[in-house]
Amino acid sequence: MTPIITILPGRQKRLKTGHPWIYSNEIAMTAEARALPPGSVVSVKGNDGVFHGLAHFNPHALISARIITRRDDAILDAAFFEDRLRRALDLRSRFFTAPYYRLVHAEADGLPGLIVDRYGDTIVLQFNAAGMDRARADVLAAVNSVLSPRRCVIRNDSPAREREGLTLGVEIIGETETPGDGTCEIEENGVRFVTDLQQGQKTGWFFDQRENRRFVASLSNGRRVLDCYCHSGGFGVQAAVSGAADVTMVDSSALALDMAMQSAALNNVSAQCSTIKADVFEELARRAKAGETYDVVIADPPSFVKSKKDQHSGERGYRKLARLAAALVAPGGMLFIASCSHNVAPDPFAKLVANGVRDARRTGRILRASGADVDHPVHPSLPESAYLKALTLQLD
Repeated sequence: MTPIITILPGRQKRLKTGHPWIYSNEIAMTAEARALPPGSVVSVKGNDGVFHGLAHFNPHALISARIITRRDDAILDAAFFEDRLRRALDLRSRFFTAPYYRLVHAEADGLPGLIVDRYGDTIVLQFNAAGMDRARADVLAAVNSVLSPRRCVIRNDSPAREREGLTLGVEIIGETETPGDGTCEIEENGVRFVTDLQQGQKTGWFFDQRENRRFVASLSNGRRVLDCYCHSGGFGVQAAVSGAADVTMVDSSALALDMAMQSAALNNVSAQCSTIKADVFEELARRAKAGETYDVVIADPPSFVKSKKDQHSGERGYRKLARLAAALVAPGGMLFIASCSHNVAPDPFAKLVANGVRDARRTGRILRASGADVDHPVHPSLPESAYLKALTLQLD
């Protein structure tokens, strides 16, 4: 029999509007509830006895329950996960002909705490919540049934796992040409890239910026481009392929820069590309002092606000980044700046960027406000899932 957890009186409002998370202070944490193993499947009921859904439950986490289905007769087995995966695959197949995209975006695809990225015949998974970690065998069985991958890379090194009390690690299931090798070649917007699925950031590639990279590349023909926090060259190499006269890519990771230049070579644009291993803030300040300018400046940093305690320092970071980057934009040039911090909402981010541009004594206009591409859908009742914000500005 499925264990029952009960929502405290007056704490059901968000749940009734479709929000998939239930916090620990909203649940009657009885001795029986606290004794449940992390990741257990539970039936969620209100104090009035009304059923609200089946959820994965972790009594030790701030987000204690994550709703998976509102059906009371569902069986959360391999067949259930296979059905969810097939739905997700059907959606992506409407948009992408090449097999390089995010296949499962956690709550938005009805699989809370699970990330599945597709890199051709390689699948990368992150089990970021106790429930999905406990269901790992069924999830992998579903992946094998739906996709028949050559290998799966398990990127269980996310900070989210620590918050769930889970261990960290990276694992490859299925053999590679070179044992232990996590490198992979992918295609995006007709451009080829090399990335490392085992050691690279997150799952190895940031599919969410696909459409933003295409747009920025369209602005780069014949221009000088500075790509800050370049990772594996997603923005910079695409700009070079689109005809940029000169592309400088800056990152603090030697691995990322090496892959960026491998990608440049794959696309025969090495001559236009160069890399700098440096702290981006220091490098931007140095170049501004030297009087350098660029026609297109890209600033796509990692999250500056990973939790609420980082809020003030992170917001100062975004404003400073906007100021330093704006100072390097040639008159009439373009600034692309993004934030992947879900703790910073779109309007406050736009204000931070505007303040940073003003701090640089520049004026301009926003040409485009954008977010993640279509393979990163947003749960309609979970605004946190709309984490990516990006602005493209022309500066006077």
